[in-house]
Amino acid sequence: MDYKNAGVDIEAGYQSVELMKEHVKKTMRPEVLGGLGGFSGAFSLSKIKEMEEPVLLSGTDGCGTKVKLSMILDKHDTVGIDCVAMCVNDIACAGGEPLFFLDYIACGKNYPEKIASIVKGVAEGCLQSEAALIGGETAEHPGLMAEDEYDLAGFAVGVCDKKDMITGENIKAGDVLVGIASSGIHSNGYSLVRKVFPMEKEALKEYKEELGMTLGEALLTPTKIYVKALKAVKKAGITIKGCSHITGGGFYENIPRMLPDGVRAVVDKNSYQVPAIFRMLAKEGDISEEMMYNTYNMGIGMMLALDASDADKAVKVLNEAGEKAWIVGGVEEGEKGVTIC
Repeated sequence: MDYKNAGVDIEAGYQSVELMKEHVKKTMRPEVLGGLGGFSGAFSLSKIKEMEEPVLLSGTDGCGTKVKLSMILDKHDTVGIDCVAMCVNDIACAGGEPLFFLDYIACGKNYPEKIASIVKGVAEGCLQSEAALIGGETAEHPGLMAEDEYDLAGFAVGVCDKKDMITGENIKAGDVLVGIASSGIHSNGYSLVRKVFPMEKEALKEYKEELGMTLGEALLTPTKIYVKALKAVKKAGITIKGCSHITGGGFYENIPRMLPDGVRAVVDKNSYQVPAIFRMLAKEGDISEEMMYNTYNMGIGMMLALDASDADKAVKVLNEAGEKAWIVGGVEEGEKGVTIC
């Protein structure tokens, strides 16, 4: 008896590392010390000495049951983007710059090409957010997970000068809400998605006219990464007073997280076009409008609170940066919460 007969293939692990190296190398930043394969990832903090009061920000998350669709469609090179996005968007939401990322892949059996494909997506997410992929772990769990199953999670660290942190504490009545478009469902609510839509490969590969793509392509569209978009707003001299990453819990849970007591966000649902995938999901699942806004991003992946005088400029800057953005509402006095009208 040996480890391989027990279900853990050490040689496959070595091969996975070799295959993923080319993707990891693309994410390197000057601050990264050492190479892939050490017991820990090393990252120099020399640059943050220029900050008055540097604050480290961290985020950890996974892709939820979205990975199930990757398994069904045997397409594994995009969920890594989702994993990175869920972590770095939270850091950017607080005003931080993501510095580095680590991933954790748990699988029933290590198929090196599949693991390398997953890490390729992770590396792409790191490139989009300008974070270095400095380490990770692939763990085989025979007997705990089926051989073709896996799960993916990650952890990111960023930095921000304390004076530049986005806290929401100065949001007041009269401020304006600017929404930045999502790329689709992102990485939340897939347990409900999988109850509504058939999860067979043939059905997922069916072209949907209203989506302009197959159902599977729409559902696997990676989560948008907003790091560069928020940098563009900051570079334009615009102060972001509050920022909300619209993840699980939709509008109702996430928007109040950026609000101080005594003010309420009011969102005009007709100020932008809700993407077709959400309309299809609501119709085929007979899901109420309130539940949709309480579960999904409904086409707005990031919500900004700005001084009214900055709103139009912010929309212009975001559009010039390649994003779609709209003025979608405002802030009023009242009990902390959200009104969607």
